Amino acid sequence: MAATASPLSISFFSSSIFLSNSTPSLTKPHFLKLQTKPRASASIHAELTTLPVLSFEGTQVGSASLNLKSAPSDTARAVVHRGITTDLTNRRRGTASTLTRAEVRGGGRKPYPQKKTGGARRGSQRTPLRPGGGVIFGPKPKDWSVKINKKEKRLAISTAIASAAESAVVIEDFDDKFDKPKTKEFIAMLERLGLDPKKKSTFLMTEVSDNVKLSSRNIGTLKMLTPRTLNLFDILDAQTLVLTKGAVEFLNTRYGVSSEDDDDNDEDDELEEEEEADEGADDEANSDPSS
Repeated sequence: MAATASPLSISFFSSSIFLSNSTPSLTKPHFLKLQTKPRASASIHAELTTLPVLSFEGTQVGSASLNLKSAPSDTARAVVHRGITTDLTNRRRGTASTLTRAEVRGGGRKPYPQKKTGGARRGSQRTPLRPGGGVIFGPKPKDWSVKINKKEKRLAISTAIASAAESAVVIEDFDDKFDKPKTKEFIAMLERLGLDPKKKSTFLMTEVSDNVKLSSRNIGTLKMLTPRTLNLFDILDAQTLVLTKGAVEFLNTRYGVSSEDDDDNDEDDELEEEEEADEGADDEANSDPSS
């Protein structure tokens, strides 16, 4: 007698997921959904600062706007730190060199017999344990150069200038005010501008005449920079940044929001090559050969 299927039994293929008129659900369980939080935008922004323009006599004659790119607040410190450490590391000449035991002159003859002297065994007078001997693990010539991207270097400089703009001063061009080199007149101009000659200050000018250069070179706390010699260390080291009108226009053009970030720009590449060449010449003149 044939067994009849129980009405309570359910066939495997009778499930709704195998029926043609049913569509599988593609929704994920709620516990598999990732809860994402909106991130704050961390993009490069502009720092617009209005600076007073002073005349050679120290009176305010107008105002100038400095609109530079600046890194986000959470990464600005890291960007500037990487820029300054790279500059300082690239200043090292890496020419320090010492002689090892094999390179030092002399020491070929055994100073005294091996035995029957009562002293310690010695095979050479140029052992590192004696004066005039070789140096153990001494420095050897090394390349300390570190690469940094051009855009990152520009962003570090613009961020540093934007942060120092609070204490910056804009002055009219004063190249024609010095008929002859006179340090006393330059110090008097600093005092009229409200600057202390005993505190560090950095001047950024498009061009520096010979009279201005000779008048300011005896002031140890003063740095005169041009677009070719602009560097991050002198910006951060100064307590006051003094700009000319031409320097403000240069900064807005080179490091402002309207500047193009195309690395194929020939003028920017040539200017950066000149800056690197000038920095290399200054580093050779100021660096310690023993570094």
